[in-house]
Amino acid sequence: MSSAAVYIADIAAHDGKEVTISGWLVRRRSSGKVQFLILRDGSGVVQAVLSKAEVPPDQWERASELTMESSLVLRGKVRKDERAPGGYELDAIELSILQIAPEYPIGPKEHGVAFLLDHRHLWLRSRRQHAILRIRHEVISSCHRFFDERGFILADTPIFTPNACEGTTTLFETDYFGDRAYLTQSGQLYNEAVAMSVGRTYCFGPTFRAEKSKTRRHLTEFWMVEPEVAFASLDDIVALAEDLICFVIGSVLERRRPELEALERDVAPLEEVKKPFPRMTYDQALELLAKKGNAIEWGGDFGAQDEEILSTSHPRPVIITHYPSAVKAFYMAPDPERPQTALCVDILAPEGYGEIVGGGQRIDDLELLRRRISEHGLPEEAFSWYLDLRRYGSVPHAGFGMGIERVVSWICKLDHLREAIPFPRMLNRLAP
Repeated sequence: MSSAAVYIADIAAHDGKEVTISGWLVRRRSSGKVQFLILRDGSGVVQAVLSKAEVPPDQWERASELTMESSLVLRGKVRKDERAPGGYELDAIELSILQIAPEYPIGPKEHGVAFLLDHRHLWLRSRRQHAILRIRHEVISSCHRFFDERGFILADTPIFTPNACEGTTTLFETDYFGDRAYLTQSGQLYNEAVAMSVGRTYCFGPTFRAEKSKTRRHLTEFWMVEPEVAFASLDDIVALAEDLICFVIGSVLERRRPELEALERDVAPLEEVKKPFPRMTYDQALELLAKKGNAIEWGGDFGAQDEEILSTSHPRPVIITHYPSAVKAFYMAPDPERPQTALCVDILAPEGYGEIVGGGQRIDDLELLRRRISEHGLPEEAFSWYLDLRRYGSVPHAGFGMGIERVVSWICKLDHLREAIPFPRMLNRLAP
């Protein structure tokens, strides 16, 4: 086959020309002396028309043997057809079969979740999962563009860490050549060190939580983007998070409309995501919860039901600040005007999707940080390098983490985070 090889997504640029397309068979139907082959190549879907009069007899016969997900190469002429998906068809003149697949395990009938997860490597080929993968890609890509355009430096942080940043109860422990190591929960502590070098930094990578949770909002392995900014306050980092969320949503709406349509996602709520976001303190959130019949004593953390009440009270993401210091990590800076509260922030996605951003201002006072490490029962020697950041040129600084899967779940309006990542890792789920 000597004609130009093209992707289906680019077929419009080749109207009337002869091209070669490689892909997988979605379905086949026959109408006497014509076979219609629906082909996908990852970039799009096109219908190829195979006429018995136009191809050699052996190719015609072989085409009738094609099964779902068989791989093939087609050569033919691109023809405009307003009725066809994408507006174009391929009049095939040559067929080459790479492999005829056996009966595909995932058919049009309904399958249980366990079956689909066991076949996740094949489930990813479905139209729905394909759309989610592309939206996930757009979310990640837009995060990188956002920070790059604002002068942030991407710096990778370790997956293996020698100590826990918030205790070891939800960490995966592993042997590291005879030493004890943990899979990271966050790149934040290392991010702070990089921020003291370059001023504005971010990391992007997998994080791990050994929580024995079976809720739709939890994975044991998930991905986070985490910026950290020197000479920054809580208000600075809240504004940065607002800008990031608006940028990501805007990018998906601009570039991934077809995928949102494939998911039958109502985009009206996403189009409402504009600054400023509604903002309240922890105390104000308690008052709202009490009015809704979910009273919580001061000092208690919010559960999934509480977050759902708070997030569905507004059409835009909700910013909640100044939680009690006791429910936040040791490095969170206290509010100078009310030390029992922290200069921290959570941002809850609308439509009941819960927390998508968590962060705040860090303690920059050496002695206070040492005291907090002690109060949390953590070994000071394990944090000697972290304390150095306060010994040598300490400055106010702040940052946050944004969970990719939770953002993708909200944008796609998924029922569970397991669809927001190609191969989910959950309690009792380690394969494929």
